Amino acid sequence: MHEKLKQIELLLLDVDGVMTDGRIIWDAHGVETKAFNVKDGHGIKLVQRAGVQVGIITGRTSPVVDLRARELGIDILYQGALKKLDSYLDIKRRTGLEDHQIAYMGDDVIDVPVMRRVGFSAAPADALPEVAALADYVARCGGGCGAVRELCDLVLKARGQWQELVASRYEL
Repeated sequence: MHEKLKQIELLLLDVDGVMTDGRIIWDAHGVETKAFNVKDGHGIKLVQRAGVQVGIITGRTSPVVDLRARELGIDILYQGALKKLDSYLDIKRRTGLEDHQIAYMGDDVIDVPVMRRVGFSAAPADALPEVAALADYVARCGGGCGAVRELCDLVLKARGQWQELVASRYEL
């Protein structure tokens, strides 16, 4: 696992069930709301500071995801991606990266084609069992509850950047 993580240059994430707990909340005016975990967001910012790109591939389309991506400085954003492998292949073409340099975290069957291609696949604790069985790593936390942060920390530690970016900065 450590050797695979050392090579990661791009972290791709699903949204519903990974960056969120999978709930979609609609108010009386039809406005969609999602809850994102601040720890996951901090983890994303840390890996970005370490030089790892971060991207999103999601099957749904939501203005809330646009806002979150913008807030986190995520430029690679594919929404409405019902065939996620097509989006993944486009990302590879655009970035010039190879499969072994890319990690992906997904939680449902729509994520399986990408998880089978990347160099490192991960799933939150509450992913479908069939999806978790394919993952190189299953987080202790569920989607929207710190699973993304776990993966970010693993990448930083494998790349030897945890101490510099986190421990020394926050005096751990």
